[in-house]
Amino acid sequence: MSESTPAAAAVPPGWYDDGTGSGQQRWWSGVEWTEHVATPTVIVRPLLPADRPVYSVWIWLIVLLPLLSLGSFFLWQPNFDYLSDPASVATPGYESRYLSSMFTPGYFVILGLSFVSYGLTALFAWRDSIWLRAQGVVRPFSWPWVFIPSYGGLVYVIGRSVIVRRVAAPRGLAPIWVLIAVVVLGFVVAIVWTVSLMSGMLSHLPDYSSYSSS
Repeated sequence: MSESTPAAAAVPPGWYDDGTGSGQQRWWSGVEWTEHVATPTVIVRPLLPADRPVYSVWIWLIVLLPLLSLGSFFLWQPNFDYLSDPASVATPGYESRYLSSMFTPGYFVILGLSFVSYGLTALFAWRDSIWLRAQGVVRPFSWPWVFIPSYGGLVYVIGRSVIVRRVAAPRGLAPIWVLIAVVVLGFVVAIVWTVSLMSGMLSHLPDYSSYSSS
């Protein structure tokens, strides 16, 4: 195993299959094979008994937590009264009127809830991981994945469900289906809220046709 070839010399140092079919890996120094061998680490997750619960209250809280943010969107009702007077656009203080109309208390409620949801998702994922270990799941999905911006909760739910499915089939995928329903509901709410916002803005726009006819 100490022989090397010009082509093999381009391979960086590392553990590689020794090619003998033994299942072991041998250390390639970057120049030649060494005598150091190792057996690859394989995570063995024993199957759970059929009566062992696999859904904790924590995973359902993670899945349903986005509903809190969805409901809060309707608290943000910008005030478009400043649009009713076309002359106000050219008057001093227009920018401040615009900002005050957009950054209402409801806006800051939504912003605050987003940070709260982020922190609660991390807390619930940590608790869910502890709960899964108590049920006998070896090496459950790593909960710090929830810290991925915007999509951390989604990643955790999917990863967690895949691992639980492996050890408790056919159970384990229910959180994914509920999360899909929540996401679809989120799209519907976003569309309804956007239409409502645009309708409110358009209703405050002046009728420029009356100005042109006069």
